[in-house]
Amino acid sequence: MAEEEVEKIIHHTKHGTFQIVGTIANKNERRPSYVLDEYFQLKREELLERLMECDIIIYNITEDADQMDEASWAISALHAEMARFSQPKMFILISTVMTWALSKPVDADDPEIPFTEEDYRRRRAHPNFKEHINVEKHVVKMGKTVNLHYCSKSSLLSTYVVASGVQYGMGEQVFHFFFKTSWLGDLPKVPIFGEGTNVIPTIHINDLAGVIQNVIDHKPKPHYLVAVDDSKTTIDDIVKTIADVVGPGKTKRVPKEDAFLTRDLRQMDIDALFVNLRIEAVYLKESFNIHWVCESGLIDNIDRVVEEYKQTRGLLPIRVCIMGPPAVGKSTVAERICKHYKLHHIRLKETITETLAHLVKPIGLWSKIESIVRMEDGETEAEDSATSSELLETLKENMDQNGGRLDDQYVIRIMRDKLKSKLCRNQGFVLDSFPKTYEQAKDLFYADDDEPEDMRSKIPPFNKKIIPEFVFSLDSSDAFLKNRVLNLPESLVEGTSYSQEQFLRRLARFRESNVEDETVLNYFEELDIHPEHIERIIKSVGKPKNYGPTSQELEEEERRSADRRLRTEAQKRADTERRETEEAQQRAARWEEWSKCLEEVKKQEHDLLEVQAVPLRNYLMKNVMPTLTQGLIECCKTRPQDPVDFLVSPHYRFFFKEDIFQ
Repeated sequence: MAEEEVEKIIHHTKHGTFQIVGTIANKNERRPSYVLDEYFQLKREELLERLMECDIIIYNITEDADQMDEASWAISALHAEMARFSQPKMFILISTVMTWALSKPVDADDPEIPFTEEDYRRRRAHPNFKEHINVEKHVVKMGKTVNLHYCSKSSLLSTYVVASGVQYGMGEQVFHFFFKTSWLGDLPKVPIFGEGTNVIPTIHINDLAGVIQNVIDHKPKPHYLVAVDDSKTTIDDIVKTIADVVGPGKTKRVPKEDAFLTRDLRQMDIDALFVNLRIEAVYLKESFNIHWVCESGLIDNIDRVVEEYKQTRGLLPIRVCIMGPPAVGKSTVAERICKHYKLHHIRLKETITETLAHLVKPIGLWSKIESIVRMEDGETEAEDSATSSELLETLKENMDQNGGRLDDQYVIRIMRDKLKSKLCRNQGFVLDSFPKTYEQAKDLFYADDDEPEDMRSKIPPFNKKIIPEFVFSLDSSDAFLKNRVLNLPESLVEGTSYSQEQFLRRLARFRESNVEDETVLNYFEELDIHPEHIERIIKSVGKPKNYGPTSQELEEEERRSADRRLRTEAQKRADTERRETEEAQQRAARWEEWSKCLEEVKKQEHDLLEVQAVPLRNYLMKNVMPTLTQGLIECCKTRPQDPVDFLVSPHYRFFFKEDIFQ
């Protein structure tokens, strides 16, 4: 193709926004609204035709290793088909800074001097990312080959490699393990693998998209770009920040080898977590106009990142309150809701007991009861311990004065801090049978001082972070409840509040507190939170908004299912063997009975034949045998040639009686 034709095609460009098409790995995933079309498992001939229709081709090899071979093939195939191009095309490869992981320092005397894009020829890849660097070199080479061939400042096919830092934002990618571990709260301390002093270059996924957009718009001169933010943070700092904001606030260093035993971490993730690399994106800062989302990194923007994480993963807390008289079944319903939605079951007695236990030996009740003891900046651990001891003494003294019960002010304080704990804020909770009065509800859910108050709203101020979204009210007649308690097994009633006197007293107290205008349900009605009927729980609350079962829970459920299948199959085999044994016994019994009947029938037939044979024998002995004997004697004398013919011959019949031959 002549150079003039090339220039003509280059200047013939489309105006307007792009239409996005792309390949997908999972056909069942919902198509994003911004995608025009999706392709699934295309053959390479078909894929090439789709690529020929595109102006910008982007391949991301940071997540799926299978994309590396396809990306290398795609740029070669496009390069070979340039004669068919109707307009210029741009090929962008999103790679990873792991191709720099083993690069020698810029200055051996000062290893903290960062790398820049200009050092890309000196880069050395991590052993597990050598194929990545080969694809990078191939893409850059294809772009330079085009320019040399056409001797033009720009060409029909321009290529770029963007080496991305460790990505975060939305789904959190490599850091997802730490977010999930902190969120679930299954571990008291979030693990930090190894020393944690290595510096990890990072970039928010939206900022990476901004870099790609700038590459498309500006068509920069260098073919190789680095995309990282300004942070120079260690993995230790990152994990501590995540644990503090999302989880228990505690971390611990564990051996590096433990990372390889963690099922939620892939080999690529582990490699990225242990990289120690200082690198700066100088060209981006000097030449691009990027509207940064997290320019200063993950730690400085952790609140935004956590909010994105919750929205992307659908991790929204569900807050439920279940009200009703004693023995109506609130706890049973609450347990089922907690199991279905993976929520925390909050009961007054257990929460107070847990609080006292942690105050006796403070290990960190929701980070040492989080709100009960608000530590000011500069407080020491000794001061915290002293405050906890003082609170414990206060609670014990109050309980001694009230016969083992706490005043409402302390109960409200404990329950409020439980609801404000990170686990309840993250996953949500089911508040079982509390608050019991209108005043308790007002004190429990009152708005914090830092929450803005809408002066125009007629709704009383309340704490939006802990107020239940759904309130379910259970009720039944007193007669039914009394009968239910009376029929409970004595083993269940012993040591509980379901003894006859205690139950009747609790039931009467509940009825008294729910006949006035100011009840707990009235409080929720005032906040425009309307109680629902219990049968509408699942419909009202919707689908679960938390993590599904963990891999361990799935394995345990699979094991239980396998055990159930084995037991079912064993039972079926036992039933089949039992039926076969019974059928064999029945067949043997029927055969024995049939044999006995057959013998009896044979005997009866034999006896009948014997009886019927008697007259015939008598006749033969009287009339036939004498004559036959005489004929046989005569045969012996005469010795005829054929004795039978002799006996029946008319010539000799005079020897016998005539009736023998009739």
